[in-house]
Amino acid sequence: MAEGRANEAARHFRFRPAALSAPVVPAAPRALIGCGASPPRPVRQRADMAAGGADKFSVLLPTYNERENLPLVVWLLARTFRESGINFEIIIIDDGSPDGTQEIAEQLVKIYGSDKILLRPRARKLGLGTAYIHGMKHATGNFIVIMDADLSHHPKFIPEFIRKQKEGNFDIVSGTRYKGNGGVYGWDLKRKLISRGANFITQVLLRPGASDLTGSFRLYRKEVLQKLMEKCVSKGYVFQMEMIVRARQLGYTIGEVPISFVDRVYGESKLGGNEIVSFLKGLLTLFATT
Repeated sequence: MAEGRANEAARHFRFRPAALSAPVVPAAPRALIGCGASPPRPVRQRADMAAGGADKFSVLLPTYNERENLPLVVWLLARTFRESGINFEIIIIDDGSPDGTQEIAEQLVKIYGSDKILLRPRARKLGLGTAYIHGMKHATGNFIVIMDADLSHHPKFIPEFIRKQKEGNFDIVSGTRYKGNGGVYGWDLKRKLISRGANFITQVLLRPGASDLTGSFRLYRKEVLQKLMEKCVSKGYVFQMEMIVRARQLGYTIGEVPISFVDRVYGESKLGGNEIVSFLKGLLTLFATT
């Protein structure tokens, strides 16, 4: 099963996974992390913010036990931004991972430079919403990108998010698995049915004006995200759903970009029975209060 997911991920991320017992790390990070080598000069944008104009994009990466995935997702992010000439910073919010994620993040700061990688850890797991609040306190960009650190979201879509935002002057651009050529790869039928069913129910009950309410790959104007965070009260997976519902209530505009969602190869999914129950409770709460 894991090997099949690795091959699926390889087709979409365009890398060939090594043995499943070892973390997939790009050549440069693998050579530098933990071996005492001198870090290279920090990554610089190729053109002076050519793609994003005068904008700066802060990526918030909440992590918990993502030791194998973090080096690669950071490498992909840095390469994407560099090749597109976009000014960026990556803020890693680690919630006391016991697997050494924070130590890997510290090495990434040395590799890419403290102007590009900011590590802002917390002592323990405190929830996704509070992780974003914590990360925003340190963000210097006027746009915020939120995404998963487990390689489910490919950074190659971020330039498309930025182009979409510019085209429509949107307050939010959300990645969607359920529109255009978007899709999900690596899930079994059961999980696909749960995801589709959850999305269908939320569409019927909440009418959010977005096709993928439970997705977590988005671009926000910083001031919009700050305002939404003040309004949202949900925790866990319901948090992402409430963000879109509140955005609709406040009159913010939402654009969508089809994305490919690839199931994680390394580590364990955070989705379990408790999360599903919490989702249903949160959905009913939102239905009753919006």
